[in-house]
Amino acid sequence: MDAHLRDLRYFVAVAEELNFTRAAERLHLSQPALSKQIRGLETTLRAKLFRRDRRQVELTAAGTALHAVARSLLQDWNDGVAVVADAAARDARVLRVGTLTSIGRALYPAITDQFAKRQPGWQVELHTCGWGDPTAGLQDRATDAAFVWLPIDAAEIETAVLATERRFVAISARHPLADRQIIEFSEIVNEPVAALPASAGSQRDFWLAVDARAGRAPRVAAEVSAADEKFEVVSSGAAITLLAEGNAGIYSREGIVCIPVTGLEPARLAIAWRRSDRRPAVRDFVQACREAADPAAEPPDRSG
Repeated sequence: MDAHLRDLRYFVAVAEELNFTRAAERLHLSQPALSKQIRGLETTLRAKLFRRDRRQVELTAAGTALHAVARSLLQDWNDGVAVVADAAARDARVLRVGTLTSIGRALYPAITDQFAKRQPGWQVELHTCGWGDPTAGLQDRATDAAFVWLPIDAAEIETAVLATERRFVAISARHPLADRQIIEFSEIVNEPVAALPASAGSQRDFWLAVDARAGRAPRVAAEVSAADEKFEVVSSGAAITLLAEGNAGIYSREGIVCIPVTGLEPARLAIAWRRSDRRPAVRDFVQACREAADPAAEPPDRSG
């Protein structure tokens, strides 16, 4: 009658949110998949953990008891994983860094040069993550630091902005606006769009420019989890998509035109790390990123 740590993580997310939809988004799962896992845990434990109706979700007495135990177990496990990761990183001298898109902007060579000065002999491994995880592997500890686009819905993640850029729109070269030098967002507000997965949360809303739509829902033509998928949809003419100015050149390809858009807040590329991670290599990588983006940047706080 053993429960997996994964099941306990799913349970704790639902217990804290008391909402299966929000918990599923937090876990980067579909709601049906999360419900199935919770039912499996209830079967394993032979106890009903939640009372659900159309209006609310509540913990049962058994659920309340498990919540206290599960939080403690998961914290102990996370602390243990952090100790093991620290030891392994020191031994291998490898820092795992997640990315959601190509970094470009001449940042990465400068970052690795700065990092090598601070941590001689260390290697940086880049891991490309799907857009369904806006933390690029940080939340599930698959990475030690990550290049992310803001905003992200993760209170335990700290960020430092490296670049602030205009938003562009990528459209098919056959689009009626393809010969324009600049486009006002109101001109494309009703166009079908390619969207990030729902699990991307606020980041999905940002790239859909939800805050600039005056309450009108975007027309989502397709959900995409990687750049190749997105630009295949755009080149076909089925949808448009927003992207940062620095990525307009990186993802330039035949059949697509990228044009600046007015009427939108700028995009922000950031370096991110877990707030609780005090490892010197992580902090030095963050500082290397800061210095590469702004040589006058102040060192991060090492206290705590």
